[in-house]
Amino acid sequence: MAAPHHEPALLRVRDLGVTFTTPRGTVRAVDSLGFTVEAGRTLGIVGESGSGKSVTSLAVMGLHGGAEVTGSITLAGRELTGLPERELSRLRGRRMAMIFQDPLSSLHPYYTVGEQIAEHHRVHFRTGRGAARRRAVEMLGEVGIPEPSRRAGEYPHQFSGGMRQRAMIAMALACEPELLIADEPTTALDVTVQAQILELIARLQQERGLGVVMITHDLGVVARVAHEVLVMYGGRAAEQAAADALFATPAHPYTRGLLDSLPRLDDADDEPLRAIPGAPPSLLAPATGCAFAPRCPKAAAPCGDLRPSWEPYGEQPGRHVACHFAGDRTHPEVVR
Repeated sequence: MAAPHHEPALLRVRDLGVTFTTPRGTVRAVDSLGFTVEAGRTLGIVGESGSGKSVTSLAVMGLHGGAEVTGSITLAGRELTGLPERELSRLRGRRMAMIFQDPLSSLHPYYTVGEQIAEHHRVHFRTGRGAARRRAVEMLGEVGIPEPSRRAGEYPHQFSGGMRQRAMIAMALACEPELLIADEPTTALDVTVQAQILELIARLQQERGLGVVMITHDLGVVARVAHEVLVMYGGRAAEQAAADALFATPAHPYTRGLLDSLPRLDDADDEPLRAIPGAPPSLLAPATGCAFAPRCPKAAAPCGDLRPSWEPYGEQPGRHVACHFAGDRTHPEVVR
């Protein structure tokens, strides 16, 4: 259920742009992106590598040193864009937290897991060492690590991949943030452990009322955990819809291509996987029209030159698409 209209969304992103200056030119990694996340809800952000998913998450966390970030990012009504690093660092961990794809590179190899979680808690709450360690053990137990008091004294390399990811979740949630961003949190894990981690995140979300942003290229993960889905392509938003509506009736040809590329149980044994032809666009030379046009089976005269606007689609509130020929449209919409 959406928050009452008089309350601000937990996370609101408007007209976000992220630009990098490189020796080869200017890279527009994210272009005019907008979305909201409500408390207790999960937004899945999907797309191919290079679509801008992870860049978006790092922009929200204020972790883009050297990039130009424009637009508006608000957390519970507070503007984050342009905040000094000192103020952002107070919010990171305390109000918003992030877990990454590879916990082994995110955890320090020279300190025990318990020490790292405890230190994270002490930074934000100024508690004593004893209280911080008790909090670390409590969090390890909460995320399902057996014998948490003993395991708190072990180092990251002594944990399995799934246990390291649980430890990262424990650290992220130790200070009880309101927003959790999970960037490909299960990619390196086997299917069984992946399911356990997703169930853990869903349970903790339900218990704590977390707003969650799930960054992934895996539509199976999205189907399992997301309430809403934002599909990105070439740094832009292609489509946004409730998860069940998007899977049932994809409106953007790119979304349809992603869904068609998934293997199905009813496919013949010798039937090849259906790939999207072509390659993602270069962000050094952004398309003037639709970024997906060179790969799109529906592309026609206006697509290469006229950028589609972000328009409401269908009867479901909150559903939007950026496509001249979305769904069954046969003529492009007038761009406002």
